[in-house]
Amino acid sequence: MLRAHAVAAVRAAEESAARTRGWDDLMQQAAAALADVLLDELDPARTPVFLVGPGNNGGDALFAAARLRDAGRPANLCLLDPGRAHAAGLAAARAAGVGEVDRPDGHAVVVDGVLGIGARPGLTGRAAEWAAWQARARPFTVAVDVPSGIGVDDGTAPGPHLVADRTVTFGSHKPGLLVGPAADAAGRVTLVPIGLDEHLGAPTVEALTTADAHVLAPAVPRGDAHKYSRGVLGVRAGSPGYPGAAHLAVAGGQAGPAGYLRFVGHAEVAQQVVLRAPEVVAGAGRVQAWVVGPGGGDDTAVHVAEALDDDVPTVLDATALQHLPDRLAGRVVLTPHAGELATMLQIDRATVEADPWGHARTAAQRWGATVLLKGRRTVVVAPDGASRVNLSGTAWLGTAGSGDVLSGFVGSLLASGLAPLDAASVGAFLHGAAAVRANPGGPVTASGVASALPTVVADFLGGRLTGERDW
Repeated sequence: MLRAHAVAAVRAAEESAARTRGWDDLMQQAAAALADVLLDELDPARTPVFLVGPGNNGGDALFAAARLRDAGRPANLCLLDPGRAHAAGLAAARAAGVGEVDRPDGHAVVVDGVLGIGARPGLTGRAAEWAAWQARARPFTVAVDVPSGIGVDDGTAPGPHLVADRTVTFGSHKPGLLVGPAADAAGRVTLVPIGLDEHLGAPTVEALTTADAHVLAPAVPRGDAHKYSRGVLGVRAGSPGYPGAAHLAVAGGQAGPAGYLRFVGHAEVAQQVVLRAPEVVAGAGRVQAWVVGPGGGDDTAVHVAEALDDDVPTVLDATALQHLPDRLAGRVVLTPHAGELATMLQIDRATVEADPWGHARTAAQRWGATVLLKGRRTVVVAPDGASRVNLSGTAWLGTAGSGDVLSGFVGSLLASGLAPLDAASVGAFLHGAAAVRANPGGPVTASGVASALPTVVADFLGGRLTGERDW
């Protein structure tokens, strides 16, 4: 998994490493790695301008600029405050013959070394003017550690900030490089190890990758498996007004590892479901997990209550989110989008979208449930605050019914024994990958996503999954 650590944890790790290696060694390692990326990626015919602020972040940029010049490449500096620039770094850059300019205007390439991980989000003064210029000129930009001005610890972007095409970060990912909306300013992120791993504790947030099939492994049937041992999933979804939601939730459930599906709902919808998916059994019975709410009708409150009374892992989606009790057991997964979460928390949608991770954490604590907040970068938060962000998918996944498929798929993972945090995060990851697989670079339907899921699951387990994102 990708592991992101909060600023305080990174600072503590740096302090610990510096006690044995020294700060200069850490900075030179970071500067060398940054310079290597710049030498590989930048057009030698274009002169980059290094926007340099105070502190070690500016120092990394200054030493990297010196290394570029030593390699025979041009580079210019634009200093936010010459009196506060990293003294040794500035001396090295000047000694190497790096040029200096008063403004970045006219440069097509920028290296953002303005502010590091310790700065408050939002740029002011001259740095804000640089951000405004960048928004107009759109130069290719490489950020040093993080794009300046983002909310490093919370993934917010509340004020002016620089936007990177590429970010070179050191020691560990930071939450703001994985969680939106700030992560959208980071571009492609390269993590450079600088010897901090042994000094870092538990991550603040994680992200699944194609190498994390071990998380799904407990749900894989053994050689002696049968339909009941693989897990029985119950689906309470659909209504005469929205029968398609039932079909899609069932399709998502069938795409997962559960071996048996029960459907409980309006008689007419149940008949349609069984005709379309004859493997499904209509009628209540014992299950290992429930999915409740997609396309639900007037009886949704009853379905929610009955499912929760079974005391098994439960996914509550769509209309079920309108009928939540004050508190839920820890094995419940809530799957709102931003508008639904805003209604649940009695705030406006824009507030949720400005800080999705923060509001998902609030909801997880409020209801004592795992919250899967769907969006550009879906976040999953357990009641204890453990968090994962999903990096797979495509913008084409914003299509009617895709959430119904996701709820069914997550329910299937729960029925097969995955813990809520694992079921929700694996479900989101593979659901996003299936959308890319269904039609790379083009429109998809929810049915297409459901159809692609089984082979995506197989490729994930077999170590063959690639191209899981199309952002």
